[in-house]
Amino acid sequence: MDLSDLDVAGSVLDLIGNTPLVRLRHIDADLPCPIVAKLESVNPGGSSKDRPAVTMIEAAEAEGLLKPGATIVEPTSGNTGVGLAIVASQRGYGCIFVMTDKVSEEKVALLRAYGAQVVVCSVAVPPDDPQSYYSTAERIMHETPGAFRPNQYHNPHNPRAHYETTGPEIWEQTKGRITHFVAGAGTGGTTTGVGRYLKEQNPEVQIVVADPEGSVYSGGSGRPYLVEGVGEDFWPDTYDPSVVDITIPISDADSFGMARRVTREEGLLIGGSGGTAVAAARELAASLTPDDLVIVLIPDSGRGYLSTVFNDRWTATMGFVRREGLVVADLLDAASGDLPDLIYLEPTDNVREAVLTMRKYGVSQLPVAKGEMPVATAEVVGAVSELWLMNQAYEQEGLLEKQIEDVMQPALPTIGVGEPVDRAVEMLEHAQALLVIDGGRPRTVISRTDVLEYLSPEEF
Repeated sequence: MDLSDLDVAGSVLDLIGNTPLVRLRHIDADLPCPIVAKLESVNPGGSSKDRPAVTMIEAAEAEGLLKPGATIVEPTSGNTGVGLAIVASQRGYGCIFVMTDKVSEEKVALLRAYGAQVVVCSVAVPPDDPQSYYSTAERIMHETPGAFRPNQYHNPHNPRAHYETTGPEIWEQTKGRITHFVAGAGTGGTTTGVGRYLKEQNPEVQIVVADPEGSVYSGGSGRPYLVEGVGEDFWPDTYDPSVVDITIPISDADSFGMARRVTREEGLLIGGSGGTAVAAARELAASLTPDDLVIVLIPDSGRGYLSTVFNDRWTATMGFVRREGLVVADLLDAASGDLPDLIYLEPTDNVREAVLTMRKYGVSQLPVAKGEMPVATAEVVGAVSELWLMNQAYEQEGLLEKQIEDVMQPALPTIGVGEPVDRAVEMLEHAQALLVIDGGRPRTVISRTDVLEYLSPEEF
């Protein structure tokens, strides 16, 4: 049947782009200028990454880099993988995606639903580590016959997609009245492409990067943070800093809190990275005028974060919310002079150092984590206890000179700083100590003795 005279898309790929703008009228109610969201979640793959996925694949086909029946291999936080999977389903390609273990379970399941193979790697390793998701993707690429890697962090067709589509859409939709564009930067493709286009139309338009605290874009080292899909631990070729006027660092707590607020107040289910962008847009808009117009790009939906950002158990355990009544924070405040800040060992420390550290601080349990303070939750890799080391000493010769990573125990159970003390008591029935998480970062360790001293101070 001929459908040419009907309003029917030829394929799902024809539905990518032309996403709407909507004012966040509750979020900007107390601000001098409007904040308007560009809703990339309405793309068929649910995110802005559909745009570069199509552009990169079509360019590879035109350049002869992608042959019929080939396999697409890419490291991704999920959204690019979905976009590539959609294109692959239309063009008959296989897909292997490499993700970090901070990515939500929903995203992994979603990619597998499209028929892709997913490999999960630890987030707590540097980019050049053989176990990193970048290195793993490179290895799989070389091991897979006929594989093609779009390499979104270095592929110029990534920002080109946004230069040719997203930027022109925003300019036309706002009739050239946009004064500030706010977006998170992962690969930097959106910021670079949109920024270049808008500045060609009006050099006075300000391009603003909303960045997770700790990302290299805002001066951090790139060490793990919890928000997904934005920020980096290296500088991609697809990120052009020359088009960026302002970078605003946003904490995990503010990102997740804003995502939940936008969802509840505006009826828009957005993810953590969308929360990062809106939080930055609010911070920016507070110092602007009624003549300004802030456009903030919402990269995806919150449907991929139901087990994390929108899960009350997860946010409580990560120390982002405070329950009513007596909570762990009250215990820490009362013992402020007795409980030290986080003391931990690195995996390469030896057992002798562990014993000396326990004696120095008068503790019997120590977490094991990678990197310098402030340590991220993802960098905690294990624990050691005085009793455990004593038992190991009977079984292993030369124990004192062994590295901690060779003898450590599983990581301590975690409890959020805002969780009830009753829960700490319950958990300590099965554990000697707990690692307290505050705002997504380890803060200290509490033991049974600490809780007993707090609940029955007259006995101590």
